[in-house]
Amino acid sequence: MNDIWDSDDDRAAEDSTGDGDERSAEDAAATSEGGRATDDERGYRVLAVPEDGGVRLLDRQTFEPVVTAETGHDAPVEDLRPGYLVDADLDWTTPEPTVRSLSVRRPTLYVFADDIDPVFDVAQETWASARAAGDSMNSRVTRNTDNEVNGVLYVFAEDPTNGTFEAFRDGTRPLEPLVDRVNEQEGSAAREVFVLRPEGREFVVVTIALRKGGQFADTLRETYDAARPSEPLE
Repeated sequence: MNDIWDSDDDRAAEDSTGDGDERSAEDAAATSEGGRATDDERGYRVLAVPEDGGVRLLDRQTFEPVVTAETGHDAPVEDLRPGYLVDADLDWTTPEPTVRSLSVRRPTLYVFADDIDPVFDVAQETWASARAAGDSMNSRVTRNTDNEVNGVLYVFAEDPTNGTFEAFRDGTRPLEPLVDRVNEQEGSAAREVFVLRPEGREFVVVTIALRKGGQFADTLRETYDAARPSEPLE
């Protein structure tokens, strides 16, 4: 299997425009701990669309998760997908809000995969570098076989008490700052974001594929048996 995590920088996610500007891993970590979205966009990020239960959203202004009612919506919430950035009008006249209307602003997709195997060498190396430096996270760009930047890789220490993986999944530790950072460098576009926890559960990998539906994202989906969902609203 080819090493899809091939990269040349294990301390910072380098600006892929080639001007040499580097963004520190420590800064990204501090932001992801609960800082505000850098572009201060309004709207909601879709976190989960369960078959039973309400849709879980992240309010981009407050960074607080919102769980909607199970039924009573005037909009097709069942067609939402985790990762979508949406504009939504919520009716708060009931304890659990319903969705009056919605529109998809950017159809980014989130993928969460637990107990993954294999873990690619570059992810392990990036984590080993973090531990050797006494850091709880690290980051680097990823490149394809033509040495073109195709994504950004982050590794975070797993929290055995509260669960870093679970916090990313339920929105209590938002992925927004990491996605915003990529959009600042590359321009706003739909991405595919993969949150992966290896079997050993020592750390969590967050990889942002720059191109939705691109070869990098497709390879990740194939590797971790994560079929791309249908998208009726796209």
